[in-house]
Amino acid sequence: MKNVLPIVICLFLFACKEQKETVAKGPETTKEVDAPKKWLTFDGADENAKHIVLVSGDEEYRSEEALPQLAKILSKHHGFKCTVLFAQEEDKPGIVNANHVTNIPGLEALTTADMMVIFTRFRALPDGQMKYIDDYLKSGKPVMGLRTATHAFNFPEDSDSNYAHYSFNYKGDKTEWEGGFGRLVLGETWIRHHGHHKHQSTKGMVAIGANTTGITNGISDGDVWGSSDVYGVRLPLPGDSQPIILGQVMNRKGEYDENDIFFGMRPTDDEIATTNKDGESLGDELMPVTWIKSYQLPNGKKGKAIASTVGAANDLLIEGTRRLLVNGVFWGLDLEIPEKANVSLVGDYKPTKFEFRKADYWPAKQLSIESFE
Repeated sequence: MKNVLPIVICLFLFACKEQKETVAKGPETTKEVDAPKKWLTFDGADENAKHIVLVSGDEEYRSEEALPQLAKILSKHHGFKCTVLFAQEEDKPGIVNANHVTNIPGLEALTTADMMVIFTRFRALPDGQMKYIDDYLKSGKPVMGLRTATHAFNFPEDSDSNYAHYSFNYKGDKTEWEGGFGRLVLGETWIRHHGHHKHQSTKGMVAIGANTTGITNGISDGDVWGSSDVYGVRLPLPGDSQPIILGQVMNRKGEYDENDIFFGMRPTDDEIATTNKDGESLGDELMPVTWIKSYQLPNGKKGKAIASTVGAANDLLIEGTRRLLVNGVFWGLDLEIPEKANVSLVGDYKPTKFEFRKADYWPAKQLSIESFE
């Protein structure tokens, strides 16, 4: 009995130690499980599905709403794997802050991406994040830029960033980068509002020859529409750029309504605008609002790009606009474009109007990334 007692005591102490260690590990495991999501992933049809990384981060046109919906459409209806990234404060992970221009976690997803969709505005990301974008573009993989992506980046003049040449207004020693990412990769940087912002809409007209690309499959004149007005571009667009959709500036029929999702404009508005808010002529030539081109970074491989200045979150309420973007993804990936792609909305999509929001809006809103799942 004396020999058994020490063994029993040892077993008892060992069991207590194991229980203590199990309890100690509990909170750590729970913490890991409950960690806020800093990005979203939507599964593809199978392990061979093409991977699309969608990068949001703009202060005005609600890319944080538009890109999760686009990703859901691409995933559910077409089998693509999609990763959606968001602007957020470094010390508030998982909470969207569209006004915070220096942090978009998850860009390492670009190392396995087959296509990048970028919808950012005036970002100044740290070098560690920019390197993923730069490496991706040097690989020559396809890119789609939406709306403010023409002015996706903006580094301060005194910035010591290795990627300051990505700035929309770059005019430095790297002359090939004049106009920054927008001009070199997409074909144009920020120029101006061509129409009257929040008062004149964009009616999409199919450009001559665009049907040969397949991007306009299932799209006729007027199917693409956006209450976000036409951006001005310099004509002709550079290099081998080819217009796909031209933007007819349209006057509103209804009254201006600050609280309306389209500010009182409608796709049925049929009065063609001839002048802007300053009474200046809009000209006889329509501005391209969607175009394709090739791009090549210095020391990089040649790739293909598609740009669309239509694509704000409320623009995605329009079937033709959604179809344009989905077709653009198929084109970018060199896949056969459906004759009429399924672009039905997924889930309860209720975008908010485009507008700038004050600095205190986002911390008060506490909009979680998980809420877009």
